[in-house]
Formats: sequence, structure tokens, C-alpha cells
Amino acid sequence: MKAAVISSVGQVGIETVDDPAPGPSDVVVRVAACGLCGTDLHILQGEFAPTLPIVPGHEFAGEIVAVGGRVEGLAVGDQVAVDPSLYCHECHYCRIGRSNLCERWAAIGVTVPGGAAEYAAAPAANCVKLPEHVRTQDAALIEPLSCAVRGYDILRSQLASHVLIYGSGTMGLMMMELAKRTGAATVDMVDINEERLATARSLGCSAAATGADEIERPRGWDVVIDATGNADAIQDALGRVGKGGTYLQFGVADYAARAVIEPYRIYNQEITITGSMAVLHSYERAAELFAGGVLDPDVFISDRLPLVDYAAALERFRAGKGRKIQVTP
Repeated sequence: MKAAVISSVGQVGIETVDDPAPGPSDVVVRVAACGLCGTDLHILQGEFAPTLPIVPGHEFAGEIVAVGGRVEGLAVGDQVAVDPSLYCHECHYCRIGRSNLCERWAAIGVTVPGGAAEYAAAPAANCVKLPEHVRTQDAALIEPLSCAVRGYDILRSQLASHVLIYGSGTMGLMMMELAKRTGAATVDMVDINEERLATARSLGCSAAATGADEIERPRGWDVVIDATGNADAIQDALGRVGKGGTYLQFGVADYAARAVIEPYRIYNQEITITGSMAVLHSYERAAELFAGGVLDPDVFISDRLPLVDYAAALERFRAGKGRKIQVTP
């Protein structure tokens, strides 16, 4: 089969690799679409714990074409979205219900071959069967949505909170949509990309600006979320949290990124700084929300490129063009 392969740091191309075979509890999926993510850029940089070479792609959905002998409840022909998370279920963090912090953490498309290919193998337990009204290609959005749901699990947002989100790409827009549905009084967006801000406005944000100084909120925001991973944005965002507020590091920053905090301010103003790592007990809920129409795929998916153009798609993503970019085998 054809697959995108990150062969070494900074090197990605299309190669012919062996077709995957299902283990006893696995399925093989014919990939309908695979989304690109900031994590894929980090893998290309040699970060996020990858062992290269690797077939990337942790946001994907498709049709089951083979099942292992122990698989029950799924059959050839089923349309599924795939949770890429792979946990050991034995370490301290798995045993206390924090599997996303697993000491042997792994993921399809990060540590084992992923969905940037014609076919991908996955544990049957990681597959969510799609209802008939959901387009399989669109369902690749469920994985990033499940990360956003996890973020809101961490936030435990109160009704009528004032929310500020840095970054109006796919993840920032998803966080915006969830903020509106968790009872935010206002949801403001900051981005240097005017095209992305236009999308945020079309989806009904309260305000959209290239800098937080352009938005009137003299006491700061109750919740500030970074969805960029950019060090400058993170530094600015930390200063926008109001008294008693919460800052969520949601974007994946480079390993070398640094930000300065003010310990006295954190103490004196009872500010919470927290993070959200990938997926935890949120994939099935994201699938339910997606099936219920929480997102409009035609707005969120800006580009669908053929798999053979994976490198070009990654460069388009790196340049901040469009919103969610997918490749389709």
C-alpha cells in the first residue's frame, strides 16, 4: 500500500509499505480521510517521542476491511472513527484512571503506523461505529474534538464565564464552540491571521482581534486558553487571566518554548495554570457531539488533498493556511 512516511527529522515522502494485518483483537481500516495536526509537525521535528521512521496520522476514519478472530460487535463494511490512544493499562497512571499520562504512552500515528496511508490497523476497542448520517471523511474531526472535550473536562467551566482563546485555527474554533455550549457569557478570539478571525466571527464569537488589547475586558478573563503553542502568544495569554481565573495550555508547544510566570500574582490572585494532554475518556462523547451536529464539517475542513500530496499538505498547515487540512488516499 501507499503511505506517507516520516523517515528522519525533516524528511517525509510517499512510500510503498506492507499492508497491515489485524491481530486477534484488531481491525484493519481502509482510510477515508486523515487530518493533519500540530503534533505531526512536532513528529517531523523529531519531538513528541517518535521513533523514526513512522507513518503519521492520528486523526482518521474509514471502512473496516478485515477483523481479527476475537473481534465482536464490528464487521467488515462498518464505517468507524478511530481513537488513536494506546495505553499499557498497567502503570501507576493507568491504574488511577489517568491513562493519557501513561508511563508507556503510545498512539497510532505517533509511535505505531497511522492513518496517513491507504490502510491502518487499530484495536477494535478503539473504534467507534458511525451513524449513517455522518460522512466518514468528516469523522476524522472526531479525534481533535475529543481533545477539546478533554480540555473542557480539565476546565470544569462555570456558567457565564468570560473566555479568551488564542488561535482561531481548528482547535481554537473547536474550543470556541464548546465554550458556547458550556455556558460562557462571552468567547473572544485572538489571532494574527485575519482569514481565521473571519471564520471565528462567522461562527459567532463575541469579539475577534489580532491582539487582546483591542478587546475591552478591564478585569481580565475568567478562562484563557492557548490553542497556538506559540511562546509569544502563551506569554501574552498568561497576563490576561483575571483574578481567580484559569489558564489552560491546550496548544502543543515546541520543547524549547519558555514563558515567564509571576509567582506572587498567581498566589495573590488565586490563578490556576493547568494543561490538557490529548484524549481521556472523551472520544465516545466527542463522537456523540459530532453526530449531533456540534461542528459544521464544511466550515472546519478547508482542504482535502490526495495522500500523494502529504508533504505539500504539511507545508500548507505549517504556513497557517486554511483550517483543518485532510489527506485522502
